[in-house]
Amino acid sequence: MKKLTSYVMAVATLFAAVSCNNQGFKKTKSGLQYKIISDGKGDVVKRGQYLKVTFVQKVHDSVLSSSSNGFPTYIPVDSVGPVYAPAEVFGLLRKGDSAIIVLQVDTLLRKSGGQLPPFLKKKDKITLALRVEDIFVNNELVKQDRDKYLDVEKQKEIKQIEEYLSKNNITGAKKTKGGVYYQILTEGSGPRVDSGKIVAIRYTGYDMEGKPFDSNTDSTKQSQAHSMAPYEFKAGVSGAISGMVEAVLQFKKGDKGKIFVPAMLGYGPQGAGNVIKPFENLIFDMEVVDIKDAPSAPSPAFKTSPGMSSQPSVKKK
Repeated sequence: MKKLTSYVMAVATLFAAVSCNNQGFKKTKSGLQYKIISDGKGDVVKRGQYLKVTFVQKVHDSVLSSSSNGFPTYIPVDSVGPVYAPAEVFGLLRKGDSAIIVLQVDTLLRKSGGQLPPFLKKKDKITLALRVEDIFVNNELVKQDRDKYLDVEKQKEIKQIEEYLSKNNITGAKKTKGGVYYQILTEGSGPRVDSGKIVAIRYTGYDMEGKPFDSNTDSTKQSQAHSMAPYEFKAGVSGAISGMVEAVLQFKKGDKGKIFVPAMLGYGPQGAGNVIKPFENLIFDMEVVDIKDAPSAPSPAFKTSPGMSSQPSVKKK
């Protein structure tokens, strides 16, 4: 499996080649500039298929976004009109192709409306460089391919946590089947948490450098103010990040401890706004303050709000 450095170097080479040679650019029907570097072999992607790409998107020399940790992006291909967007070019690509797509910010603003973010000016150009690593015919194959990357990444994160425990002389931590390390520091006298039960916890979350990002025990450790009430979720099922959902099954009512969560069982490649970085391992101080039966299933006439939160509050400042 390729590493991030090889992806970045390949795309950087593509940027350099284009900057030295502005010839060969074409335009889509909407006026979008693009250039495809291809050996012409293989079939062009078909509607309904998926492109597996690595990419870097820049304005001047500033990177807006890119493939992170060697993770590719999977793009469904569909027929589109003259929408002045990279999707106009995606349907022209083959496996192994590289492409440069240039969006003029003033044209983008004129066609889509809205306001410019502060880091963009009307005369700027957004340049997207990408390489097609593969093409998949259906979503199941996409999932199989993505899962390979996810598993490799999770194993790397577990190793990072093990190194952290060793470096900081943290002993007695045990690992769950899924890969979360937990440490019971104070024993409670209540019943053990069972899967499907509603647990109420008090927690404070930290990054691996010890910087807090959220808490319902100390308001000074919150990224944004929210309720200090115990946080409730369904143990072993849902309602919090998957690492917490799993690790709480190792606690009893009244237990206090720590859990060390690999990023893939936390907020993963996306992170959480400007609070938690992509692929960031996390630490939680956690206390189980209550365990109760889950309520009966609501009648079919009752619908929960689609805006209801499903995990501990982590919001942008």
